[in-house]
Amino acid sequence: MTFKRIWFALLLIAGSTLSTWASAQNTFSLKAGTSAVVTTDQVRAELRAWAPDGVEPGKPVWLGLQLAHIPDWHTYWKNSGDSGLPTVLEWVLPTGITAGDIAWPTPKKIPIGTLANYGYENTVLLPVPLTVAPGFNANQLDIKLKAAWLVCKKECIPQEGEFALQIPVRGSTAASGPAFAAAFAASPKTLAAADSQVEVGDKNIKVSLIGLPAALRGKTLEFYPETGSVIEPAGQLQQAWQGAVWTAQVPLSAQRTESPRVMPVVVALDKQAYRVEAPVKGEWPAVAAAAVMSPALEAALKANATAVTSSAGTSPPLGLLAALLGALLGGLILNLMPCVFPVLAIKVVNFAQEKSRATRLAGGLAYTAGVLLSFLALGALLLGLRAAGEQLGWGFHLQSPAVVAGLAALFTLLGLNLAGLFEFGNILPSRVASLQSKNPTVNSFLTGVLATAIASPCTAPFMGASLGYALGLPGLQALAIFAAIGLGMALPYLAASAVPAIARAMPRPGAWMVTFRQLMAFPMFATVAWLVWVLGQQTGIDGAGALLALLVLMALVLWSLTLAGRTRAVIATFSIAISALTAWAVGSNLVKPLETSTVALASDRWQAWEPDRVEELTAKGQSVFVDFTAAWCVTCQYNKKTTLADASVLADIDAKQVVMLRADWTRRDPAVTAALAQLGRNGVPLYVIYKPGRAPVLLSEILSVSDVRAELAKL
Repeated sequence: MTFKRIWFALLLIAGSTLSTWASAQNTFSLKAGTSAVVTTDQVRAELRAWAPDGVEPGKPVWLGLQLAHIPDWHTYWKNSGDSGLPTVLEWVLPTGITAGDIAWPTPKKIPIGTLANYGYENTVLLPVPLTVAPGFNANQLDIKLKAAWLVCKKECIPQEGEFALQIPVRGSTAASGPAFAAAFAASPKTLAAADSQVEVGDKNIKVSLIGLPAALRGKTLEFYPETGSVIEPAGQLQQAWQGAVWTAQVPLSAQRTESPRVMPVVVALDKQAYRVEAPVKGEWPAVAAAAVMSPALEAALKANATAVTSSAGTSPPLGLLAALLGALLGGLILNLMPCVFPVLAIKVVNFAQEKSRATRLAGGLAYTAGVLLSFLALGALLLGLRAAGEQLGWGFHLQSPAVVAGLAALFTLLGLNLAGLFEFGNILPSRVASLQSKNPTVNSFLTGVLATAIASPCTAPFMGASLGYALGLPGLQALAIFAAIGLGMALPYLAASAVPAIARAMPRPGAWMVTFRQLMAFPMFATVAWLVWVLGQQTGIDGAGALLALLVLMALVLWSLTLAGRTRAVIATFSIAISALTAWAVGSNLVKPLETSTVALASDRWQAWEPDRVEELTAKGQSVFVDFTAAWCVTCQYNKKTTLADASVLADIDAKQVVMLRADWTRRDPAVTAALAQLGRNGVPLYVIYKPGRAPVLLSEILSVSDVRAELAKL
C-alpha cells in the first residue's frame, strides 16, 4: 500500500461524494440548523409532506411524521392501552394555514404478559391534513414541528425532536405520495353509527355494530376503542355474529376513569378496518378513585448520588480493565476481517523485500501511530456528537448512504489494484509517484490511517461490549478503549517489524507474491458486495443498481488510463464522459431514502418519593426499596401487577421492615432524570434497594420473585 495510492483514493472518494451529494438534494429546502429527520438509537423520525397540486384552498395538502422503529421497539396509538403515551405533534404554521388531527392508522395489539397495549412497530406514518384559507399568498410554506413520542421495549424512553421544512406553494410536492397512500389505506374507514350502540353493564360493556361490510361476517375481528381507561385491553373479548350484527362482550377496567356518552371504536380484519362512533346506552358504574401524587416529585436523588459516588472508591474498576482487554482482543481479531486482512498481509509480505531492520521498525511504528491516532479521532468524533445530543454508536457513519457508497468505491479501487488491473505509478504523474520512495515513514503512517478507514465497516468479537461500555465512561477512559482497539489492530504489524525472526521467516521474494496479491483482491470485492447490500437496504434496488453501475464505470476509467498513446486519450475521454453523465443521471439514487399520568401508589405499603427521603430513612437505620416508574411504562405496570404484588415478596418486605418508595417519571422531571443518570440508566423501570452503610443494589428491569427475595434476604 503506497502513499500515492492513498492520496488517489482519498481524492476519488471526496470528489465522487461531493458531486453525488450536490445532485441528490431533496425538493424540500431545509433552513440552516434545522432538519426534517431526527434519529435516535430506537427511532428514525422524518417530517414528510404531500401536496400534489400545490398549496391552494381546496387542494389536498398533508403533512406527516414517519416513525421507523428498530426491531422489537414500538410507539403508541391515540389510546395506548394498559400503558404508554400517544405521539404528540405541535405545529408552527403561517397565518392562513391550520392543521387538523392525526389520521391515526390502525394499530396492532401488543401483549406484554397479562397486559396489552395498542401501538405501532416497524414503520408508520402519522398523516395530518392542512387547511388553506382563501387569500393565502406566499411563495413557499414554512413548516415547523415539535414532536414527542414514547418508545418502548422492556424499558420505555421518552423522546422528542424539532423538525422544519419548506415546500413550494405553486409547485407539486409529490415524492412522498406512496407513503401517504399506504397510510391512508391503513387508516380505518368511517361508517355511519346507524343502530350501533354500546350497552353498559356492571362489569362489562356489550358492543353491537350494524352496517359492517358483508365480507367481515362470520370472521373474528380485532377491537380497538379510541377512548382510553374504559376497558381491560388484555381482557377476554367474547364476540359473535347475529346475522349482520357483530356483538362483543368486553370487560370494564377496574381502574376506569372515563364515562363517555359516545364511544368511537375501530374493528379490523387483516388490512381492512372500520370506525364507528357508537352511542352509549345505560349508566356507567362509579369510576375508580383518582390517583394522588405528591407535589414533592421535584426532588433529585441526592442520597443516591452520594452513595454511588462514595462507594466507587479510587481503585480502577474491574469493568474498565475488562473493557480494555476486550478492546485489545477485538482489535487483534479485526485484522482477520476481510476488509483489513489484505492490507496487513500485503504490508507483512513487503518485509521480504526490505533488508534494513531500522527501516522496518520505523515503518512499523509509523503504521501503529497512524492506526492509533485514527481510532482516537473516530472516538473523539463519536463522543463529541453524542455529547451534542446525537444518539450514535460504533459504525454511525454507515448510516449515511453517501459514506457507504464512498467506502464501496474505495474497496473497489483497492481490489482492482490488487488484482493487477492497474498500477498507480502508470496513471499518476511521476512527481507524485516519486513521493513513495522519498517518504517511506509517511507512507506507512498514511497506510495506518487507510487501514483504520477500511476497518470501520467491520466489528470484531469483544468490540461491541467494550464500545458499549466506553460510551458511558468519562472522555479520557472512553478514548483509552478506542486506543486499545487501535493498538490491538496494529500489534501484528508492529511485532513483525520489531522482531527480526519474523522477517527471516518470510518466504523469499518470487512469483508467489504476485499470486498472493491477486488473491487478496477477492476479500476486497466481497466487502464491496456487502456494502452494496447495505446501500440497498438504505436506498432500495435503485440505489444499489446505481452504485453497481458507477463502480463498473470507475473500473472502465481506471482501465482506460492504463492504455497508451492516442488510444488512451480517446477511450479515457469517452469513459470519463459517460461516467459523469451516469453519475448526474442516477447519482441521486445513492442517497435517496427508501420509502417505505400519574402513577398510583396502589396500597398503603407505598409512599411517595420525596426530597432527601432515602437519606432520612437510611440515617435511621431503615432499608428502602425505590421503584422508579411511569404510567406509560408497560414493563413497570407488568412488574407492579406480578412480582411487586406477590404475597411472598410482600411478606419478606414486611419481615425486613423495608420502606417502599415510588418515584414517578410519568411527566418529565429533571430531578428524576438526573437520578436515573447517576444510577447509570436513562429510562424506566429501575428498582433500587438501599441498606444503611452499603452501595445501592440495582435489580433487573424484568423483576422475578426469586431475584427480589434473594436481595431482600441479604438485608
